[in-house]
Amino acid sequence: MASEKQVTIYTDGACEGNPGPGGYGVVLLFGDARRELSEGYRLTTNNRMELLAVIRALEALKERCRVTLHSDSRYVIDGIEKGWAARWRANGWKRNKREAAINPDLWGRLLDLCDAHEVDFKWVRGHSGVPENERCDRLAVEAARGENLQADEVYEAGARSARRPMM
Repeated sequence: MASEKQVTIYTDGACEGNPGPGGYGVVLLFGDARRELSEGYRLTTNNRMELLAVIRALEALKERCRVTLHSDSRYVIDGIEKGWAARWRANGWKRNKREAAINPDLWGRLLDLCDAHEVDFKWVRGHSGVPENERCDRLAVEAARGENLQADEVYEAGARSARRPMM
């Protein structure tokens, strides 16, 4: 059996206001190959875009890979590396007895993808001159400012529910 491919990934999310229009940027590197991904959303949060960047990057892989994934999001890195997301899922998406976990739709997808690949998360300081991280930031900001932004349906549905008067 051949060994797993080694892929390096950089990700970033951005939001113009929080919540507001948002986007994500991804750079995937495999040998000499390079692929960039980005999408924009009309109403979302920065944390959702950070998570979605990682999800879209891992979803782009066609087979099981060994991945070194760089992100400037402590939310994403700590959520996985400190076991928070796995604990939230095990507790029915509760942070504790009273508080629901935020973004369970995305955390669930990310946990499943981490099971499908061997992922080593690396935190990189944002805006510190790391070329691929800076590129992801530009992709994410451009996507957030783009035209024909997509709906973050889960977030928008929750925002609509929160505005409804209680009966």
